[in-house]
Amino acid sequence: MSKLITPEERLTSLEQRLGLSFTVKDLALTAVTHKSYCNEHKDLPLEDNERLEYLGDAVVDLAIGHRLMERFPKANEGELSKLRALIVNEEGLGRLARALGVGEVLLLGRGEELTGGRDKVSLLADAFEAIIGALYLSDGMTAVMHFIDRVFAEALDGVAVGRQGQDYKSLLQEEGQSLFKVSPRYRVVGETGPDHEKIFEVEVSIGPETFARSTGRSKKEAEQAAAKDTLSILATRRAAP
Repeated sequence: MSKLITPEERLTSLEQRLGLSFTVKDLALTAVTHKSYCNEHKDLPLEDNERLEYLGDAVVDLAIGHRLMERFPKANEGELSKLRALIVNEEGLGRLARALGVGEVLLLGRGEELTGGRDKVSLLADAFEAIIGALYLSDGMTAVMHFIDRVFAEALDGVAVGRQGQDYKSLLQEEGQSLFKVSPRYRVVGETGPDHEKIFEVEVSIGPETFARSTGRSKKEAEQAAAKDTLSILATRRAAP
């Protein structure tokens, strides 16, 4: 999207992408204004999104922490912190922002524009947090929780199913030691896609046998998927007559 569009057009596009309507429109526009743009347009009455990012960081932690406490009433503080870290991290927030098309509506300086700023994970994650901060100030915590429930639904379900706090790799480690007396080995066997959207393929072996090959957007994610698939294979073998 061209940065020459009017503020009204930018706001409309942002709200459509997010499925939101901000009561305080100026806050929404500030949330997508990067400091590089302000530095190059000092003659304009602009504020960058860093203060909103600061607030949004705390609000996201609060919202996700609230939902995790509801889902896991018996989990202790350490377990809840681990689960939240699986969901609220730069890579995860950046991926959500990219999926929502936030990069397309950012106001960036020329340098950031030329170096692919619209697709930088760190910049997208910061903008996502700024949007949350703007939504909180504009429409309150109830609006934030509705938005969080919608855009983080898959991530929250992911930690609820199998409770990734005791992740698949840890479970497979226990299973491998119990059944084969050796630990699983993980090996990256392929990488595809551009640097900002790379897909990794990982193979997992236990002893001399290779069990599964699985993919993910990071090595860690691919290893988790391979461990999960291997656990399924082992469970099928156990159930076989």
